[in-house]
Amino acid sequence: MTVTASIVVHRSPLPQLRKAVECILRAEVAHIFIIDNSPDNTLSAIATLSTRIEYSHVENHGFGAGHNIALRRAISLYHGGYHLVMNADVWWEGDALTPLARYLDDHPDTGMIAPRVYYPDGRLQYSCRMLPTPGDMFARRFIPSFLKRRRMRGYLLADADHSQAIDCPYLLGSFLLFRNRALQECGLFDERFFMYPEDIDITRRIHRRWRTLYWPGTDIIHQHAAASRRNPRMFAIHLINMARYFNKWGWLRDEERDRF
Repeated sequence: MTVTASIVVHRSPLPQLRKAVECILRAEVAHIFIIDNSPDNTLSAIATLSTRIEYSHVENHGFGAGHNIALRRAISLYHGGYHLVMNADVWWEGDALTPLARYLDDHPDTGMIAPRVYYPDGRLQYSCRMLPTPGDMFARRFIPSFLKRRRMRGYLLADADHSQAIDCPYLLGSFLLFRNRALQECGLFDERFFMYPEDIDITRRIHRRWRTLYWPGTDIIHQHAAASRRNPRMFAIHLINMARYFNKWGWLRDEERDRF
């Protein structure tokens, strides 16, 4: 099955982007789309790495909007394939992508899949989660750790067995391999979200009809800068877009969230 990939970047360091792209190139990927939201096109040099890379410098309309540019092009070129949505701050040893594509080949009921994720220091990153409530978002930011530990462990599925596959309604968007047919059925990223909750939104929409699977058969490393915890502007963007998410799906009442 044909695999394509996209990375949306905004002022990313070129060495970081190169490392991520080189990881993708180790697999049999037909096309890599680099969508550059930066003010200038200094990252265009990445296209010299391979003829499989298509670089586009576009106006910044957000993470999901950038990936949608690549997704529309990928689906038009490779209707029945798979598409990887990935961050520039991700890397791995060997070929982590091909085993995921083979899993999708063998499991036609799976609409999207994500690997096991580690921080650079070796800690497990909780990349498969339950759908958040407004209380979860408030607690993560403003409640002391000892008071929120139990609630957060439930939301983050921290006590689940991460050595086993988990079919869950929210997969963290740093590395997601989609089945193109699932995207055609359920829709691409919702461009109302500039960034942050677009991965929650798209996973839950696909989860309605397909398995959305965390699968520990392959591992990656994610730097996970968590910019909104350090940058007031990014924190404001996070709050605004989470408000848009809860406006869409429900604040206190979200029957689908309860069912999942």
